[in-house]
Amino acid sequence: MAFKSLFDRLFDVVVYVLITLITIITLYPFLNVLAISFNDSVDTVRGGITIYPRDFTLQNYKLIFSYDGLITGFKISVLRTVVGTIAGLISGSMLAFTLARTEFQGRRFISTFLAITMYVSGGLIPGFVLIRNLDLVNTFAVYILPGLVSAFNIFVIRSFIDGIPYSLQESAKLDGANDFTIYYRVILPLCKPALATVALFLAVGQWNSWFDTYLFNGSNSKLTTLQYELMKVLQSTTVNANNVRGDNMNQLMAQISPDSVKMAITIVATVPILVVYPFLQKYFVKGMTLGAVKS
Repeated sequence: MAFKSLFDRLFDVVVYVLITLITIITLYPFLNVLAISFNDSVDTVRGGITIYPRDFTLQNYKLIFSYDGLITGFKISVLRTVVGTIAGLISGSMLAFTLARTEFQGRRFISTFLAITMYVSGGLIPGFVLIRNLDLVNTFAVYILPGLVSAFNIFVIRSFIDGIPYSLQESAKLDGANDFTIYYRVILPLCKPALATVALFLAVGQWNSWFDTYLFNGSNSKLTTLQYELMKVLQSTTVNANNVRGDNMNQLMAQISPDSVKMAITIVATVPILVVYPFLQKYFVKGMTLGAVKS
């Protein structure tokens, strides 16, 4: 028993050491990005910054937030994230609920059709032509409608619904509930883990998206997004740095640095998702695993 107790202690030590190393490896890149974003531009060029800024400054963030379109972009990004997440959850959960019904005759065909869309797409040019023909260019709807239905999210929710005993739906039918009532009052409350998981996928996708703004709303300053504005900030600083030579380089780097601005942009774009994630984390693992286990 003494040997077993010693072995258990050694095992615990090894586990704690491994967890500590993994935590350090995971946190170091983020802390390094954070440190560079708060570091002076000239000092950043020297390199060697680890997890704390060597010459603390807020100049990088002042440069970013000095752009006029940033506030508008932030508002539109928040709006498209909220609306896109809610709309995607409603449409995805409704379709998943329909495909989970064994009596639905077209479930196999629709499931196969959705699965094909995960591997085959029309391409960029046909997609642009379709959006233009639907008169979605220079509209807010272009942020919502094209991504309203996601095959992957539907399959995640449907797999979770398949794990819910069908007897619950039968009992609700005996009590006089129709399909919509069963969906709203029985299925949705039991699918919170799966819905939280899909909501995180949708929110991250909407928040990080900028290419659709570039393609369809790039000329409309009222519909710009935060990611698109941050991309323009980074692009302008990089171009300016590449075009300056000689003595003027030090003067420019004292104000802007592509590396420092890039790291500051990364922090600005990441923090909102980091704030939301802890509230969904308890559902995340559960939503990804329970629906995949079949009895």
